Amino acid sequence: MPKALITGITGQDGSYLAEFLLSKGYEVIGMVRRTSTLNFDRIHHIQDQITLVQGDLLDQVSLINILQEHRPDEVYNLAAQSFVPTSFEQPVLTGEFTALGVTRVLDAIRIVDPKIRFYQASSSEMFGKVRAVPQNENTPFHPRSPYGVAKVYGHWITVNYRESYGLFACSGILFNHESPRRGLEFVTHKVTYGAARIKLGLANELRLGNLEARRDWGYAGDYVRAMWLMLQQDQPDDYVIATGETHSVKELCQEAFGYLDLDWEKYVVSDPRFYRPAEVDLLVGDASKARRVLGWEPTVSFRELVRMMVDADMEMLQAEMKQS
Repeated sequence: MPKALITGITGQDGSYLAEFLLSKGYEVIGMVRRTSTLNFDRIHHIQDQITLVQGDLLDQVSLINILQEHRPDEVYNLAAQSFVPTSFEQPVLTGEFTALGVTRVLDAIRIVDPKIRFYQASSSEMFGKVRAVPQNENTPFHPRSPYGVAKVYGHWITVNYRESYGLFACSGILFNHESPRRGLEFVTHKVTYGAARIKLGLANELRLGNLEARRDWGYAGDYVRAMWLMLQQDQPDDYVIATGETHSVKELCQEAFGYLDLDWEKYVVSDPRFYRPAEVDLLVGDASKARRVLGWEPTVSFRELVRMMVDADMEMLQAEMKQS
């Protein structure tokens, strides 16, 4: 039975990846940070099938101990401070987790067992002020946030350990991927949740930032499959994972509100408070290498994704209303 360690298992991607690996017959170890309040909502339905261990990307000794005790075949590093606006408020903390944390994991692998296969969660935010459209594995990086900068470091240190020490280390440059498990602070879930609240009479407006910003949005369940495929290849490499379609925040609002028979323009307010200090206007990925080498394709369309999230939010809010 293959064994995988997932950092960030309680997050959106971690929960979908854990489900996927369990379906493939893996033993799954999930690393969680010690906090006074633990949030296992995303993994409660599989919690009895996985082993949770305490560790921290800021503490290399904890990482070494976990690797020595559990001896995983694969490590998926999904843990990070991943909310872009927070990275402007807490740039040093973001760098510690999202940049140096990657180095600590890689070095722990180098020390304990260099045969472990490693996946690093890179991000389309590394492209930032884009130099080419669409973006592929050869597009230069120009990050526009402390988060993007930290991800660039994490990406290149992964390449460096692959080239310096011969580690099987891959980076997946994932474009935006969403699901009903996405944090409410992210714009996709903010929109679908806001539309559902307005439909149910729980709110009368939704305040957002730049409505013209465009993103390549896919389904998180599709993207974790790509992570696994990268670690099954003969040679380690880096891959862009994306749908190749771009949609604006305005289109996101049209789809979510329209699905609930609402006119989004009556409820959505563009609020300058939610604009980023340095905006990323257009991200759209070219995943042709992943299609060719990994055989990976997205299966959920933008419309299906938005409607899936709206349905989940409506169901959750209606259940809460019944309880109250």
